[in-house]
Amino acid sequence: MPNTFDLITQDQILDVVGKFTTYFFLAMVSLSSVALLVGGIGVMAIMMVSVTDRTKEIGLRKALGATRREILWQFLVEAATLTFIGGLLGVAMGLLAGEGLKAVLKMESAVPLWSAFLACAVSIAIGLAFGLIPANRAARMDPVEALRHE
Repeated sequence: MPNTFDLITQDQILDVVGKFTTYFFLAMVSLSSVALLVGGIGVMAIMMVSVTDRTKEIGLRKALGATRREILWQFLVEAATLTFIGGLLGVAMGLLAGEGLKAVLKMESAVPLWSAFLACAVSIAIGLAFGLIPANRAARMDPVEALRHE
């Protein structure tokens, strides 16, 4: 009768779990990177619409002496504020969902405070990075053409 059993050591099990954890981590990093890219493109689109809608305001500010740097900072701060508020809402919703799961599953866990700050910092960085193109577009506008815009 042939042997129909296999022997697996704890080292082999740990190796399999370690590989699974690595692949899972890479998959999560990939998915979150795509989500951040899509969110950044959305922020860029919103800021482009904001710049287009406020063309006369930009022209008026430039005609009254606002520098390119001031216009650039105005739109960068707007983009950073928009994404920071989104990051705060996301962290709050994530914490609430986590607390709900903890209550349902009767588990004990805690969220490190640094991770919430890091999430908010990343959301601000996304806003600054993807808000740069619309802010540059606003800063480079010719005041005469902007005031003529209908």
